[in-house]
Order: sequence, then structure tokens, then C-alpha cells
Amino acid sequence: MTTAPRPAAELSADEARRIALRAQGFLGAPDRRAGVRGVLRSLGQVQLDTISVLARSHELIPYARLGAVGRTTVEEAYWTGAHAFEYWSHAACILPVEEWPHFAFRRRAYRDRPHWGHELSPGAYEKVIDQLRDQGPLTATELGGAKNKGEWWDWSDSKIAVERALMYGEVVVTQRRGWKRVYDLAERAIPQELLHDELDDAECVRRLVRQAGEALGVGTRADIADYHRIKGEQFDAVVEASGLVPVTVAGWGKPAWADPAALAAEPRGRHRTTLLSPFDSLIWERARTERIFGFTHRLEAYVPKQKRIHGYFAMPVLAGGRLVGRVDPAREGRTLVARQVTLDGPKAVPAVARALREAAEWVGCDAVTVERMDRPELLPELLKALA
Repeated sequence: MTTAPRPAAELSADEARRIALRAQGFLGAPDRRAGVRGVLRSLGQVQLDTISVLARSHELIPYARLGAVGRTTVEEAYWTGAHAFEYWSHAACILPVEEWPHFAFRRRAYRDRPHWGHELSPGAYEKVIDQLRDQGPLTATELGGAKNKGEWWDWSDSKIAVERALMYGEVVVTQRRGWKRVYDLAERAIPQELLHDELDDAECVRRLVRQAGEALGVGTRADIADYHRIKGEQFDAVVEASGLVPVTVAGWGKPAWADPAALAAEPRGRHRTTLLSPFDSLIWERARTERIFGFTHRLEAYVPKQKRIHGYFAMPVLAGGRLVGRVDPAREGRTLVARQVTLDGPKAVPAVARALREAAEWVGCDAVTVERMDRPELLPELLKALA
């Protein structure tokens, strides 16, 4: 593990929290002119997920930072004009197209991988490449079917082939259509000036470490490496050359690194009040969320219903730079239903009400109801605030 050199700065826990909030776009005036694409470039990635409650996570990310940006506007910002592509980063993510060269190290690793979970029939790979070349962008279904007649993981030859081509970088996902990936040849979808694997592995990782540090503002080795799922030893090899500077943060108990630009100016400005997707990069890593906010959060969508504490898709509520509660939302017609609300205390009521009202308006609901609260005595106050 890296031993940090003498720190360039000593930060209080509060300073580190504010730096992180600003870096992630939650402190200060949002850059509405840059819009959704600006959010994507700043974060370096937006995670995708199949769950859709209020909206899908990749829609919730810009909403949380910009406010009620139109949902069609979000999709168009991602998928028109060759501004983004989908690839494996923190998970399946939308990435700014400028990051394509930086993932050459991962594409090479996939090409060199000695074992795959699915066997590929002779000629299947070449067939899907020829189909895409001749017919243009296609889904797996249009390529011949996504799976065989077995279980969901029983992929068809065409699905196995196109996913392998995606990992290799010969194919790229250009959009999602009905949540299905739409594949195209990278040579057509990626701008020519970016379509190369010229950077060696160390340079790819160095650039991604720098980008992650800038997006987080300040973070530990694990925080920064986890952002793009880089190995700890890869981080160690490049951090000194990354341009990030070593810092200490009170109470963290671990070496940390910061974006020098984040240290150069006092993080000031207006705080966002909003519901957060559990897949938001501000909070997706549990240990970091606990360290920065003193807030323990776990996605319970895959937890048996009887064992859930906060709900299926409980969304943390950010207000005043703090995480002040959770809401497990659902939609019934034009009503946003808070299936469960968990509050830190009475002071959180106005913020939670505001976050619920704004979210309801954004998804086209004109009413909000509350089914359960962890503190029932606060329900009348919340209902009054919602009204």
C-alpha cells in the first residue's frame, strides 16, 4: 500500500465534506449552460442500473444536480452527437466520449483474458460484426436474439459475440432503447481523433486516477481506486505522477489525496436539497459515505422484503450539505407515494418535504402521499409541509 509523502494540507472533516460536495456538483450554483453533458464530463461517468422507481438512476444523477431538467433532454444529452458511450467503469456506466482512449488498458485486459463464462461458437463473432457493418446500429434481439430458451444467463451466440466485441472495443453501445443496448461499430460511433489505443496501461490509469480525484475532490486510496474499479497496486504505481496532492483529513485515519484545484478555493455556495439515487457517485461507496457524512446506507432492493429496514429503493435526502433522512418512493398514477420515510429528526421535515415536492413535479405527479414513517409523531408536520 502507498505510504503518502508529507501532506500538502491538513483538512478538517467539515472541509473535506464541503470539498467533496462541490466536486460532485452539490455546492455552488449549477452550471446550467453546460447542462447534462457538463455533469457527465465533471463526474467522468454516470452509473446505469435496471431499477426504475421515480426514474432510472442515470436520469436521477443530473436531476439531483441541475433540478428539473427534462427527462427527454437527459437522454438526448447522453446519446446524440457522439458525446458519450457505455462501458465498464465503476459498473456499467455512461462515459464522456473523451474518456475512450483512457480505457485502452481495460480493453487490452479483456482481449488477453484467458477464460470467459460463455463459450463462443465458431464464426459467431465475425457474423455480428458483419451485421453491424451492413445494417447499422442494432440491439441483441435484432442481431438474432439475446438468449436461448434456457435461464436468463443462457445467452445466444449473437449476444455472447456482441458483448465480447463490446469489451474488446470493436463495438460500442450508442444508446439504450427500451433498456436494450444498441450496438454499433466503434469505428463509426467514436470520433476518429479519439479512436485509438495508443496510451499504455500506466498512462491510462494515471489519467483515470487524476479524473477520479477531481470528481471526488478528496479521497483515500480506496475511494479513488474504486471510482473506476482500478486495482490498489495500479493506483500506487501512478498516484505520485497523477497531479493529486497528499492531504490529511481529521478523523479519517487514512492517507488521502486531493485535487489541487479543490484546495485552492474555499468551497462556498448554495447547497442542493434533493433525493439521491443509491447509485449516485456522491454516496455509492458505503465506507466513504459513512466517513464523510456519518450516514450508513445500503441498497435493499435485493434484500428479502421482510428484512428491509428502509425500503426497496430508499433514496437518501441531501440538504444543507448533510444526509438528513431517507425516502422509499413509488408512483401510483399521478401520485408520488413515499412508502417509507426515515428522518434524522424534526429539523429534517422541511427538507424532506421540499425534496418530495420537487421530485413529484419532475416526474409529472401532482400529489404526494406518505404511507409510513419511522417517527409517526412527525407525520402531521410532514403532511403540513407537503401541503
